[in-house]
Amino acid sequence: MKKRERIRRRLGNGLQLVLVGALTGAFAGVIVTCYTLLASMAEEFSRGYYGFFRDNPAFIPLLFLALALGAVVVGGIVRFLPYIRGSGIPQTEGSMRGLMRFSWYRSLTGMFAASLLCIFLGLSAGSEGPSILIGGSTGAGVAHTLKTSAFIRRYQVTGGACAGLAVAFNAPLTGIAFAFEEGQKRFTPEVFVCSFTSVTVAVLLRNFLLPLFGMPVGAYFSTFSFAEADLLAPAFYGFVLLSALLVSLAGVGFYFALFALKKLFGKLKFRKGTGKFLLPFLLAGAAGLVTVNVMGGGHAFISSLGSGSQGVALVFSSPLWATLLVVVFLKFLVTLFNMGAGVPCGAFIPMLAVGAGLGALMSLLMQTMGMDAAYADALIVICMAVFFTAIVRAPVTGVLMTLELTWQFGFLLPAVLGVAAGYLVGDVFRVKPVYERLLEEMLEGESAGGLVHFAVRYRVSERCAALGRRLSDVLFPAEVRITRVERGEECFIPDGNSRLLAGDVLTAEASLPEGSTVGEELSELLGERLL
Repeated sequence: MKKRERIRRRLGNGLQLVLVGALTGAFAGVIVTCYTLLASMAEEFSRGYYGFFRDNPAFIPLLFLALALGAVVVGGIVRFLPYIRGSGIPQTEGSMRGLMRFSWYRSLTGMFAASLLCIFLGLSAGSEGPSILIGGSTGAGVAHTLKTSAFIRRYQVTGGACAGLAVAFNAPLTGIAFAFEEGQKRFTPEVFVCSFTSVTVAVLLRNFLLPLFGMPVGAYFSTFSFAEADLLAPAFYGFVLLSALLVSLAGVGFYFALFALKKLFGKLKFRKGTGKFLLPFLLAGAAGLVTVNVMGGGHAFISSLGSGSQGVALVFSSPLWATLLVVVFLKFLVTLFNMGAGVPCGAFIPMLAVGAGLGALMSLLMQTMGMDAAYADALIVICMAVFFTAIVRAPVTGVLMTLELTWQFGFLLPAVLGVAAGYLVGDVFRVKPVYERLLEEMLEGESAGGLVHFAVRYRVSERCAALGRRLSDVLFPAEVRITRVERGEECFIPDGNSRLLAGDVLTAEASLPEGSTVGEELSELLGERLL
């Protein structure tokens, strides 16, 4: 009877996750689709008026005046809503893992408005990072409306965040992989069920809505073609490996430069810290006047590198290699300044744009060394994934993303080789996942008075969510460790395979900031808290 009750309870929990996941995906799909459409319109409009200023230099001071005002406005928003600073990904991951909690409607509306303003003003700003925060906030909003438990809320935040990424990129597998590799840093059946359901519903709604606005629903980057390249040729693997090593070194440089800039920006106290946004805004304006390829997320620039496009817009009629050097340097610089200052805009696609630009430079270099031009498209896309992986440290997400963004699967093996090389170079230089480190710094800032260590005992109840599960299958809040299990007169130190039985008394330990909701979640997971 007890076994049947456990099976019935698990089926009930699974059905609940499917239902809340589908509802989360529906809302996230609609909201993020509307957001990405507005972001695309804002980027297109900014390209138009920047063109006007290039053609009419006498009016350029007006552009910088508008950028300065925009910096003040965005700085004020971030000061009032500190959780929207940066791309929003670290905050969302913190909420997924139960490490932080924020007002979902303030985060959603604040990031929605502030990031659109940044894109409208011509910053190197993508919509993909904010889409993750907006999706995660939508999941938290659905949880608040349904009054679900803190435990289920984390699944809904995870599902909403994955749906946001999947909708922004039209990449469902990438969205699901993001949940395990970057979001939760682990796999459980419940995370899979909720993220899969949310992503599926969200992408279906996206693909239904976009044609209504006259927008395509196909591959994100359709200008890349690998049909004429023999991607199994041994010589190509050598070119991939050499290019991956060089590009990953650039990624390592980006990583360390980012945190050096963050320290410098942290010392700027002008206008109570909001004045630091003047630097990235004014720099973005200057870079946008030099070349249109630096503006926005970088979608148009990446597409222009494919053999099926009309080519890259040249900078002052310079040769292609010189144009690529200028664009990569400026995109690298303005993206660093945005992330270093905490401007609320996406850095996901700008990092991919830098990687793609480096890939185009590598392609030109490798062709001088004997590589056939037919391999250029594949090398560009692989280098894009390598640069991303060297910084974010998410190789599975990097590989899946390149496959889904191009809808080309023939280059899977060389892509895996390149990404593996990039990951190993990051290991050599001890690069931590960039969003992980950003989250740690945020948590340190919140717990200025230090972390609070607690050790609490819980009795596993007959109706708790963890009953009958192995410890490795239970989605405990991050940083929580089960250090002791008391079972009758027996007492032992558990491992991941230890299965929880009714009546077990567990000792949970963690060091977390004050105000954490971990105690509430552990009670829902395990049962009675013992004094």
